[in-house]
Amino acid sequence: MSSLRYAQLRYLSLILTIWLAVFFLTRSTLLISHLGDANVSIGQLLGVYGTGMVYDLALLLYAALPLAFYLLLCPRSIWEKPWHRRLLHALLAISLFVMLFTAVAEWLFWDEFGVRFNFIAVDYLVYSDEVINNILESYPIYPLLALLAIMAIAAAMLLRKVTEAALRAPLLGWRSGGAVLGALLMGAMASAYGVGQDFPRSIGGNAYQRELASNGPFQFFAAFRNNELEYPQFYASLPTREVAEQLRQEVSEPNARFLGADPLDIRRTIDNPGEPRRLNVVLVTIESLSAKYLGSFGDARGLTPNLDELRQQSLFFNNFYATGTRTDRGLEAITLSVPPTPGRSIVKRIGRESGFASLGQQFKAQGYDSVFIYGGRGYFDNMNAFFGGNGYRIVDQSSVAEADIAFKNAWGMADEDLYAQAIKQADANYATGKPFFLQLMTTSNHRPYTYPAGRIDIPSGEGREGSVKYTDYAIGQFLEQARRKAWFEQTVFIFVADHTAGSAGTEDLPVANYHIPLFIYAPTLIEPREFSGLTSQIDLAPTLLGLLNMDYVSTFFGRNVLRADATPGRALIGNYQHLGLFDGKDLAILSPRRAMRRHDDALRLSRESNARIDDLLIRRNISYYQSASHDYTEGLLGWQPDLKQSELSQR
Repeated sequence: MSSLRYAQLRYLSLILTIWLAVFFLTRSTLLISHLGDANVSIGQLLGVYGTGMVYDLALLLYAALPLAFYLLLCPRSIWEKPWHRRLLHALLAISLFVMLFTAVAEWLFWDEFGVRFNFIAVDYLVYSDEVINNILESYPIYPLLALLAIMAIAAAMLLRKVTEAALRAPLLGWRSGGAVLGALLMGAMASAYGVGQDFPRSIGGNAYQRELASNGPFQFFAAFRNNELEYPQFYASLPTREVAEQLRQEVSEPNARFLGADPLDIRRTIDNPGEPRRLNVVLVTIESLSAKYLGSFGDARGLTPNLDELRQQSLFFNNFYATGTRTDRGLEAITLSVPPTPGRSIVKRIGRESGFASLGQQFKAQGYDSVFIYGGRGYFDNMNAFFGGNGYRIVDQSSVAEADIAFKNAWGMADEDLYAQAIKQADANYATGKPFFLQLMTTSNHRPYTYPAGRIDIPSGEGREGSVKYTDYAIGQFLEQARRKAWFEQTVFIFVADHTAGSAGTEDLPVANYHIPLFIYAPTLIEPREFSGLTSQIDLAPTLLGLLNMDYVSTFFGRNVLRADATPGRALIGNYQHLGLFDGKDLAILSPRRAMRRHDDALRLSRESNARIDDLLIRRNISYYQSASHDYTEGLLGWQPDLKQSELSQR
């Protein structure tokens, strides 16, 4: 510790010690706020803080390098200048502001998502316009920043004597300074090798404990660097022949004939019986609509009267699960019928997001006008590039006249305005005699939870409860207007959530938090009933095309769950690194470092245990995700219109 008598090291140590204190206080605050969920014993508590210290030090070894280089290489002639000491005092104040800002940002992010910074935080940086406006509308950001600045200046003033004493201490020579820099570089390299994004959080246990043990800024930069995970490198695999055999059992149907030469190619013709029904389709993907919000699922607040009534009039799927936790995952699953492969969704893989055999391409090949209609600006989450490159025409906020938008917030126009655009598109297609497939994405059920005044009995901006009720109101108004249209009786309406309102829990993949509703409504065409079979978002596209008796060439990993001979269902669920298969009772999970786990009785007791690769549920899980990764990488999910026409013309 004698080396800390030198000015450069005392100043650097002061800043790093304060950072460690802020990390400790942040971790403690998050722990106290979720003490019941974390459920920590004394031993586990020590593990949380011990692991947390490893993450904290690993981050600081990186972060300290630029400042250390400057401090240790700064010439004595500059160091001793009064202006230079004032500069370093100011730098301490700025550092304190950044520390406080980071702590508050972590708290707000945790409050919404229940995790440390991850891919979502990276996306929020990329799509700064929507996010900044959302933050400005959701929080008193300017008073908050002013308060943080005052606190930082006050703390710097309290530390002024300590800082001044450090700056006036003897200076370390260049040779010794070079040795210190070398030690810091070696430490940073060692931490880069030994402390990764998933160390040690990816292997089992209580998810809250692992998130608390982590470090938010560390995870942010790790997610920014590793936004895609190569399946063969990180996950358990099986021989190609075994995977191909298992997967074809999973997706095979009596009316399917496989075409691909590659063993993992699931391209197949689907011969649906009966005459094709050239019905219009309106598919509404609803932002963050958890099944638990529906009164018909037991919510007593009366938030969804229109949807509760619609359930009685629809083909309703009461055991339906989202694949992921973000909008882009829901759109990927519904549009491409693929499992949630690790890392970023296909929607957001810029430069590799187009050319797929999407649901929009299938309808377009049948003579439909396929249109993606989004309430916000479609550059968000790369939606315009994805849908525009996969068979859809785009209508988003930027293409709608301001006069046609009665209300908008940071994320886009209100649901009523979105539905008005859908009706406008439907009217135009009906006038030309062209069938239409309209795929909508709403925005209103999202923070800042604002919507037009006077629609419901909950004031705008007061929370999720009001947004859910407004979402339900807008759906009721939309259907009331649609029923007066000439095209209504030849139209199938589908209402489905993109994901739930919250996926965080004590487990990596809490199955109940992926439960969403699915309504298929066409009162003169489809008999209302409840379907209780386990169903995944990836099953929506093939089930819909089956209802319409459409023949097509499929690359879908889902299947038509309404067939009388359909095999028992399963749900594919995941987040950016954990990949799950739920069979209705038990859950298999694949994690980085080739980890394999089971959660038996996943919806109730959820007993976790490590699993072996000979476990059938694990093998089924591997078959989906290993194949999906291979097929994406090898271009086996691509749209091939020439093949489609030749195959269908032979029958």
